[in-house]
Amino acid sequence: MPTTASSNKSPLAANITAKLQAGESLTNADYSNLDLYAIALNQANLAQVNFSHSILTNADLVGADLRGANLQKADLRGANLQKADLTGANLTGAYLSRADLRGANLKDTNLEGTQFQVTIYDNETIFPQGFNYKSSGAIGPGASLNGAYLNTANLRRVNLTGAKMIGAYLSGADLTGAILDDVSLSGANLQKAIMTGASLRNARLGNTELKGVDFRAADLTRANLDNIQNVAGADFSMVKGLSQQARSAILGFPAPDLTTWNAYTRCNTKDSLEIQP
Repeated sequence: MPTTASSNKSPLAANITAKLQAGESLTNADYSNLDLYAIALNQANLAQVNFSHSILTNADLVGADLRGANLQKADLRGANLQKADLTGANLTGAYLSRADLRGANLKDTNLEGTQFQVTIYDNETIFPQGFNYKSSGAIGPGASLNGAYLNTANLRRVNLTGAKMIGAYLSGADLTGAILDDVSLSGANLQKAIMTGASLRNARLGNTELKGVDFRAADLTRANLDNIQNVAGADFSMVKGLSQQARSAILGFPAPDLTTWNAYTRCNTKDSLEIQP
């Protein structure tokens, strides 16, 4: 029987746990788009429950039956030195696409058939021993995302250190403040991506498509920009670490490319290179 923890912060969470205490079934219930911070649902039968878009930060889901549950875009992060705890939970066939698992504990969970497309994790996320999370479609340090379709994805402040993203499609993705150090982005499409303040130290950007990309205040220290493609409208204002070789290569593009305005930042590529940090 699940326990009602004193950490439940909202009347909604208290109402749900009260139903469980009364023996009511939550199977197939719709709890989408709710704030369920720190809810205690340990050992609960939550098969087919819809938690999509809900806040489950610091939730206690230890041993919960989440078979077929919809957790798409759910916030399962840990906070304040705590973790959203799914230890021993059954997530067979569950949908975790675009969920946030940064700091979550999935130790000993059953992840057979679980969907992880564009699910976010970090160095603090605990996965079951032997689970190949780097090749699951999830996004985080060391992820294998070659050729992945991440167009318009919200990846703000995500840590992708050392990820393999060769030929990935990132057009329109929001990578504001993201960490992309040592990332392989060769041949990727970054058209109109937002990379404001992102760290791309030692990143490999050869043959990338940079049309309209927003690199304002990004860190390109030791980044490889060999043979970059279209730069029309790319904004390099306040960029850090851009080598003189890369700067000269960009300025070698045809004048129409260099004078194309970035529709978002209202600056053209040539002028942006003159705005120093």
